[in-house]
Amino acid sequence: MIERRLLVRHKTFIKGRIYFNNRLSSMDCIVRDVTANGGRLEVSESVALPDSFELYLPNKDEHFRAQVEWRKGNNLGVSWSSDAPSKQSAESGGRTEHSIDDRLAKLEHDVAVLQRRLNALPEA
Repeated sequence: MIERRLLVRHKTFIKGRIYFNNRLSSMDCIVRDVTANGGRLEVSESVALPDSFELYLPNKDEHFRAQVEWRKGNNLGVSWSSDAPSKQSAESGGRTEHSIDDRLAKLEHDVAVLQRRLNALPEA
């Protein structure tokens, strides 16, 4: 398969919450891939989402404005919209690309450490 992406895609498994309808409606999702410009979300197929919504990552306490670029089954490809910058973006003067990569690397390291600990537990 030929890679058509210009940015490096990082595999993730992060729980998220999608808010829409002026924050009157929400649903859970899983963030599966992340780049500096967007990501891939896994959602319930039974819910119709608008083309633009807010994505909240509770474990990082971050909000992103997402714009749907494509839909396939229960997956959504989204881009990060600049109309409502995230909390972290506003605090850092818009320097999110580098910090997202740093946070992602730290999360991947933490997952690897936890996996080693889990594998070391005696089987019951």
